[in-house]
Amino acid sequence: MSMGNNRAEDDLIAEELIEESRAHAASLQESEFRWKFAIEGCGDGLWVWNVPQGTVLFTVRWKEMLGFAADEIGSGLDEWSKRIHPDDLVQVMADVQAHLDGKTSLYSNEHRVRCKDGSWKWFLGRGLVVARDAANKPLRVIGIHTDITERKQAEEKLQLAASVFSTAREAIMISDPDGSIIDVNEAFTRITGFDRGEVIGKHPRILSSDRYGPKFYAAMWRDLKKRGHWYGEIWNRRKNGEAYPATQTIATVHAPEGNVRQYVTIFSDITLLKEHQKQLERGAYYDALTSLPNRVLLADRQQHAMAQARRRGSLLAVAFLDLDGFKAINDKHGHEAGDALLIALSVRMKNNLRESDTLARIGGDEFVAVLADLSGVEESVPMFSRLLAVIAEPVPIGEFTVQVSASLGVTFYPQEIDLDADQLQRQADQAMYQAKLAGKNRYHVVDTVQDRSVRDQHERIEDIRRALMEREFVLYCHPKVNMRSGAVVGAEALIRWQHPQQGLLAPAAFLPVIENHSLAVEIGEWVIETALTQKETWRTAGLDLPVSVNVGRRQLQQPDFVQRLHAMLQAHPAFRPGDLEMDVLEPSALEDIARVSKVIEACRAFGVAFVLDDFGTGYSSLTYLKRLPVNMLKIDESLVRDMLVDPENLAILEGVLRLASAFRCGAIAEGVETVEQGKMLLQLGCDLAQGDVIARPMPADQMPAWAATWSAPSAWANCPKIAH
Repeated sequence: MSMGNNRAEDDLIAEELIEESRAHAASLQESEFRWKFAIEGCGDGLWVWNVPQGTVLFTVRWKEMLGFAADEIGSGLDEWSKRIHPDDLVQVMADVQAHLDGKTSLYSNEHRVRCKDGSWKWFLGRGLVVARDAANKPLRVIGIHTDITERKQAEEKLQLAASVFSTAREAIMISDPDGSIIDVNEAFTRITGFDRGEVIGKHPRILSSDRYGPKFYAAMWRDLKKRGHWYGEIWNRRKNGEAYPATQTIATVHAPEGNVRQYVTIFSDITLLKEHQKQLERGAYYDALTSLPNRVLLADRQQHAMAQARRRGSLLAVAFLDLDGFKAINDKHGHEAGDALLIALSVRMKNNLRESDTLARIGGDEFVAVLADLSGVEESVPMFSRLLAVIAEPVPIGEFTVQVSASLGVTFYPQEIDLDADQLQRQADQAMYQAKLAGKNRYHVVDTVQDRSVRDQHERIEDIRRALMEREFVLYCHPKVNMRSGAVVGAEALIRWQHPQQGLLAPAAFLPVIENHSLAVEIGEWVIETALTQKETWRTAGLDLPVSVNVGRRQLQQPDFVQRLHAMLQAHPAFRPGDLEMDVLEPSALEDIARVSKVIEACRAFGVAFVLDDFGTGYSSLTYLKRLPVNMLKIDESLVRDMLVDPENLAILEGVLRLASAFRCGAIAEGVETVEQGKMLLQLGCDLAQGDVIARPMPADQMPAWAATWSAPSAWANCPKIAH
């Protein structure tokens, strides 16, 4: 995205950080005021680094400090690094990497930067990682560049001290060899509250906050004597007793004969930076609307609860909850009413859970509850009933009252098979849909837990094996379309189990059971073979579309995967290059990226394309994407679902589309449920999509009739692209 041409850039950064950091809706106005005050009042240049995307947003002030106009510097990371003095660059990069790796609490470095006119300025660069992902990899860094050229000159030439005193924004204090204060500047008085006359002749310990013991100060003096300077972050105290954080430098000034003449202390009040660091950290782990934990914090707490359950031999429940009728409230009363409803219900649900339980909002009207340390299944039943009851109670909002219910899916841990946190949530999600199908306003427990004493793992695998032999599996297809042109461009083959007792089952009901079993390979090959046969049937009926199949991790890891696929293709003489695509989940592709890359190249040689599925939700990396020769990225439905209400999801989605363009591969969005979502995707430049607003998955033999009658919504026909 190009940089703006005026000071609106500062507002852009402020709005983005405010949106990410607000603890709840009521504090937005105060947070915006504080952040704008921090940017406009500190006089320093601020930057925000999006680490995964490798882009940096610079404030206008940052550019002005180097003599540039607002439109003369872009957002690339090299806009900063290429201006650093060659003698300083290695240490700067080392300090940055040390902070990204978590080895230092604060990135800080003094270095020279080339200005527009070719001159050099000294800057104190400071930065903090304010967001990390579930793997503790840095996502976002916020930092400040402080011009310390004058301070550097003051350290080299004490005769310039008077001019430095009159212009420096940092507090400056000069002490004699015995520690008595000789002089201070106006900034010192402004920051500490002490007048000059109150501190002359006093010891700097009058600024001590009493937060540190003798060992801290002993180490400080050791550094000062050994290196001639000390730098760090420290808590000082103002005249009124208030403690505040500061970055502080103490430099030793020597006389020509070598003895200590003076100590020069320079410090800056970083209270605003610290406050916003806390807010940004909170924004990284908590939902901005309800103040409940978000996906990141939920994952951490669920992992902890699972480990505790294994250690104590207790039971853990994971409940996936979706509100019934919430969309109707939004449509009738507006999003503000919907937000008020979500806030009220969040408070109700939280008050009806135990202190040790976790309730998280994971998007829209979806919540996940983790109930830890249960003695048995029966202990959780009253909790689920209470949750459903309090949600169903009327909620007064302004002059009217609204009422919704909820569908709740439950699974338990541990189970007879080893499941991870994501698999548990998928189970609970699937159970929630079963509750909706059963009539809503109820909870449904995953069968594997309810019937655990009867249906063990071996029986379930054998049941799936029997279903394969008796041809109980059927192929469904999910159309893919070009929203702009209205053309049907392909179909995704999806397996379904026509169970004789339980009816039609989705993949989540049986595929996780065989995920690590050899039967997963047989099922995967059945899907490929059936899809190829169906493709030939479509062609005979006049429908010539490429078909895509999902390839599981176990199947992809088979040493003879390429040979077996080639043999299946040869058994279908009508196969043409481009008829078949393979959808590979991102985590599966990254487990052994070198091998997977070779597999993809080998399959591409005989006309099979590859799609990287659910992109944007895993540990997406530019390096991985560069090494994987995929033809297309499939944008995960979670990003599409909330992109119209969640600026973070919209930003991620936009970044994924740029990545696709940069690496010369296509992009298709899944989970498009509304016409408005389709319009936004078209405006962002994503023409290909699949989702319920286009068509739900259908039996494969219904595809020709559907394709012959389908037409795109008129709102999509002339939808223009927008500039990033």
